Amino acid sequence: MNKEANEVIKALGLEPHPEGGFFKETYRSSGKIPEAALGEDFEGDRNYCTAICFLLLPGNFSAFHRLRQDEIWHYYSGSPVYVHVIDKQGNYTRHTVGSDIKNGEVPQLTVRAGCWFASSVKKGSGYSLTGCTVSPGFDFADFELAKREELVKAYPQHEQIIRQLTRE
Repeated sequence: MNKEANEVIKALGLEPHPEGGFFKETYRSSGKIPEAALGEDFEGDRNYCTAICFLLLPGNFSAFHRLRQDEIWHYYSGSPVYVHVIDKQGNYTRHTVGSDIKNGEVPQLTVRAGCWFASSVKKGSGYSLTGCTVSPGFDFADFELAKREELVKAYPQHEQIIRQLTRE
């Protein structure tokens, strides 16, 4: 790990994330949405909103996973990050979250609920520091990590990127 990335991880108090990279929850609203108002996709109450800081290193990746709620990505610093999305219709798109707007990067990206997504660092050195906001608030009960062979079976046309960005 390079010195600058290590300094950011320590300064922000980031910890290893189960899907890859490092994170720290920075916000969890005190207000809650009752289960009855959330619909049948959710069990239990959820906070209105949650947010994290997320750091990814080159050579590592955030593995394909999906959430029951929308997730908004925010670019902060370092290398741009690719966010790889397979939508509910099976279409694959690679988005670039970064600050070079003139060249097609976006500083903010919404990944819709139920889409499979993964992320990787665009450049081969440094790190990517982003933030992710989830509403209704994140709960691990709403998180599903992809199983490689099941995802390949569902989307064989995207086998190469699925194999590259899954761990099992």
